[in-house]
Amino acid sequence: MGETTWLIISIVAGLASVGVAIRLYFWVDRQDPGTDRAQKVAGWIRDGAISYLKKLYMALLMVSVVLAMIIAIVFGMSEGDPTYGFKMAGAFILGAVLSAIAGYMGMTIAVSANVRSATAANKGLNPAFNIAFKAGSVMGLAMVGISVLGMSSLYLFTRDPNIVLGFSFGASTLALLAKAGGGIYTKTADIAADLVGKVEVGIPEDDPRNPAVIADNVGDNVGDVAGMGADIFDSYVASTVAVMLLAASFSSAAMQAKYVALPLILCTLGIFASLIGLQLVRVGKDGDPGRALNSGTVITTAIFAAMAGVLVILGDYDISIFWATLAGLITGIIVGFTSDYFTGDGRPPVIETAKVSGSGAAITIITGFSYGLISIVPSILGIVTATLISYYVVENGGSGLSGVYGVGISAVGMLAISGIVVSSDAYGPIVDNARGIAEMAGMPQEVIDTADVLDAAGNTAKAITKGFAISAAALTVLALFSAYAEGMEAAGISIELSLRNPLVIAGIFLGAATPPLFSALTMLSVTHNAFDMIAEIRQQFEAEPGILAGTVEPDYATCVTLAAEGALTSLIWPAFLAVILPLLIGFIMGPEALGAFLGGAIFTGIIFALLMANAGGLWDNAKKYIETGMFGGKGSDTHKASIVGDTVGDPFKDTAGPSLNTLITVMSLVSSLFAPIIATFHLF
Repeated sequence: MGETTWLIISIVAGLASVGVAIRLYFWVDRQDPGTDRAQKVAGWIRDGAISYLKKLYMALLMVSVVLAMIIAIVFGMSEGDPTYGFKMAGAFILGAVLSAIAGYMGMTIAVSANVRSATAANKGLNPAFNIAFKAGSVMGLAMVGISVLGMSSLYLFTRDPNIVLGFSFGASTLALLAKAGGGIYTKTADIAADLVGKVEVGIPEDDPRNPAVIADNVGDNVGDVAGMGADIFDSYVASTVAVMLLAASFSSAAMQAKYVALPLILCTLGIFASLIGLQLVRVGKDGDPGRALNSGTVITTAIFAAMAGVLVILGDYDISIFWATLAGLITGIIVGFTSDYFTGDGRPPVIETAKVSGSGAAITIITGFSYGLISIVPSILGIVTATLISYYVVENGGSGLSGVYGVGISAVGMLAISGIVVSSDAYGPIVDNARGIAEMAGMPQEVIDTADVLDAAGNTAKAITKGFAISAAALTVLALFSAYAEGMEAAGISIELSLRNPLVIAGIFLGAATPPLFSALTMLSVTHNAFDMIAEIRQQFEAEPGILAGTVEPDYATCVTLAAEGALTSLIWPAFLAVILPLLIGFIMGPEALGAFLGGAIFTGIIFALLMANAGGLWDNAKKYIETGMFGGKGSDTHKASIVGDTVGDPFKDTAGPSLNTLITVMSLVSSLFAPIIATFHLF
């Protein structure tokens, strides 16, 4: 089949994915919403989440309009064609809008599904799991469907990968701010609720007497559903665009025509594989939702690998493309299950961290942090292996393809099954909220216990997804770095990153310092906002003793407002670091310094992201392991120490860590997008 035929098939696949997502959306919405009390609690969460998302998207709309105007002017002038500038600006806006739509769809069904999953838990584990996973599938299928639909349509009508790059930049800019803002929101409320509720006054998690409990549940949706959905959308699109740009630089027109569209074709096959794999996710007789989620991912991987093999053979692509795709798939599984080992419920690192919590919070933190550091090694080995295999098999494949193109294909292969990966991830906050609603609505203890089983699997699924997203970002930004160098060379500037060049050294150090600085800024935002919310919770308890007595309802709305306002005002510096700083480095210090800056940011960004995601997940599940009755159980000194560890881990795993891969992707996209303009500036 020709390139145009495949692009049409990709558009149809995108529409089919969105169509299935919509069908599941309405199926979930038809399920029993439960008692009046349960619906009231769910209504508070829904209203808070939608209110915050509207404020966030309004702020992002203003940012997007300003950036779009800049893009239209700059690219119109640089190309001597105002129409081209408008095309780039339009693609940028489209990427931001479609990413927002995918996130909004996922979040609205999540806040609808949480109460329905809690209600279904009255009938058993399987019905509750079924509702939660199908609701998560809305996010997964909407995300991949909308992104493939957008990319394929743009390329079909423009035949210009650089226009698709503008689309990716729009998606990534929104993703960074949505993920960082959502992470700040959710951890502000989570930390405040835990430290005052659990530690100071000794009430259970999700107790309705806690004024921050609704803000905490709202945060799960805006951070872990809308935010993470935008994050994977960003990586998914960026990896595809990076490969398209690399193929566009091939000298042969025939090879360009054949290989520019290949990543879109692989994404299309990934949609079909995910649609099949989602039907096979079932909780078996042993009642293990974690195993069901992992089995679904493995089965989908196998289906996609078989489809990719058939594509390579029938499409007459070089066989090395298949091996590069397979390397990415296997690496994604390795990194995912590495995260599972270090963070999974009942795994040795979790058990040991729970055990040593009997010696106090300091030992808890040291142990979890140390395991987080160790967890970096197998993930990095997987990334390195995928990079080397995909590079050399393609470089030496005899077809004239560049090895870097193989690295990009490896990233696309890893992310092609994002439909099921994101579905499993979105399942996590849904069952977390379901557990909270079950407790706040006064449901029987067996319902809460069922929700706890679902929640433990959700925490592990979220950890696997974060590892998956981080490793994919590593391969993606390596391909984007090469696309940046190609753009510079096309403009007449050769990039040589010699350590004997002081500008290169300076760029490396500045880049290496950026992810730690970004992490510090986002986590300080959490602590500052949490400090204000803790004061509000204490004030409510002191002013109205009836709250803790259970005779007076707390003021939930004030805590929701504090979390929302704190998150939105904290996004200025992260946006500056991601968008403005690379441009300042490029225009002031030059193309080579910018290349070195990207290299430094990539390496420290991946290291920090893996450390924080895995250490944070480990502390969380160590606390939950103790809450099952181990090592003293709830209310013990061991439990209190584990809560402190979990509190430290909260901004690690849900704020800074998962935002870092988006940060380095956005910086790489900005550099690639503006590479010709920076080159022209320094040539003249």
